[in-house]
Amino acid sequence: MTAPTTAGRAPRVLVVVQNMNYAFDRRVQNEAKALVAAGIGVTVVCPKGVSTEPDLLEVDGVVVRSYPALGATAGVLSYLREFMLAWLLTARLTWRTHREEGFDLLQACNPPDTYWLLGLLWRLRGKRFVFDQHDLCPEVFVDRFGTRSLLHRSLHRTLLLLERATYRTAQHVLSPNESYREVALTRGRVPRERTTVVMSTPDHRIIRRTDPQPDARAGYAHLVAYVGVMGPQDGVDRLLRTARLRRDAGRDDTRYVLMGFGDCRDQLQELSRELGLDDCVHFAGRVSHEQLRAWLSAADLGVTPDPSTPFTERSTMNKTLEYMACELPVVASDLVETRRSAGDAALYVRTEQEAADAIDLLLDDPARRAEMGRLGRERITGELSWDRFAVDYVAAVRQVLGVGDPVVVGIPAQKRSRRRSSVRAR
Repeated sequence: MTAPTTAGRAPRVLVVVQNMNYAFDRRVQNEAKALVAAGIGVTVVCPKGVSTEPDLLEVDGVVVRSYPALGATAGVLSYLREFMLAWLLTARLTWRTHREEGFDLLQACNPPDTYWLLGLLWRLRGKRFVFDQHDLCPEVFVDRFGTRSLLHRSLHRTLLLLERATYRTAQHVLSPNESYREVALTRGRVPRERTTVVMSTPDHRIIRRTDPQPDARAGYAHLVAYVGVMGPQDGVDRLLRTARLRRDAGRDDTRYVLMGFGDCRDQLQELSRELGLDDCVHFAGRVSHEQLRAWLSAADLGVTPDPSTPFTERSTMNKTLEYMACELPVVASDLVETRRSAGDAALYVRTEQEAADAIDLLLDDPARRAEMGRLGRERITGELSWDRFAVDYVAAVRQVLGVGDPVVVGIPAQKRSRRRSSVRAR
């Protein structure tokens, strides 16, 4: 039974997310479903997925309030414009939520790190504020724009200040892995008891092998998959050059499907044409969960081509976890958090030639592919199971709301359950 708030209703969490529509944000969907299952109401404010999407709808018990998606961004000034407009549109919908559903806790998902001010304003009205950190914005900025000019260095310092303000305003910080938590503890100076690791692992009941996409291979013997954002920091250009290396070496037996969206998609399609890969590279665009499962079920392996940077070394790539959930072996850039999440389910590479060689090795060894796929799926259903992180997430939210037990930092959910049982037995 859920404890009522002072207004006599069940608690409600208002989640704001700027960079993705609710239908495509797996992390926010999983969090919202976990809260609803725990008897906590949820409203999500986000941009529309399509222009015809209603301003207000309900999805599996979650109220979704959306505003028109803003245009594509490329330069620094266009990003600043997007952030300001989205902030104002979000602020208006938080006020509407306050008047109609009511809410008790504001959970702000980045990027960008601009919602600390909204959190502060609502804290002054008695609401709680949680920071759900999806990205390290200062590191993303350096990856995209660098710090060569005085303007870029100034903007980088500004992003560090915004991040610090967000950490200091939040009453709790949700980190997607231990590397991000370490940033919160050190750069953000957040006390450990006010942090919780909530990995963005897929729900293994939803992301799993299914019937393969019809004619996915289009006559080719093999299919290699990529899924994710297509920005300058995501390394999709490296995958295309890897495909060219393999073709130059006589490997004409492979089709590549690239699922996702991003600022660089048009440039990547042009690069594919320049490299003479149009016949074997298919840009599938943004895909639903059902389409994702179908494509990955048809593939032989998945690729995580992100280059090594301070941002990618600390980040857990959702695509890697999705490949593992669908029992695909992974060829991945050798990154700290990728090794922590994939373990023996991946082959790790540093260069495009090493990636080409690893793809060849796996495509020529079906037994090894099957074994690596099995190991990856076991990690997703076991050690990295969303069920474990859902328990931690709900516990953190209930603690901030003041309706639950304190979070026991550093102890997995399963062990906490056993410890509580032994305490009661005494």
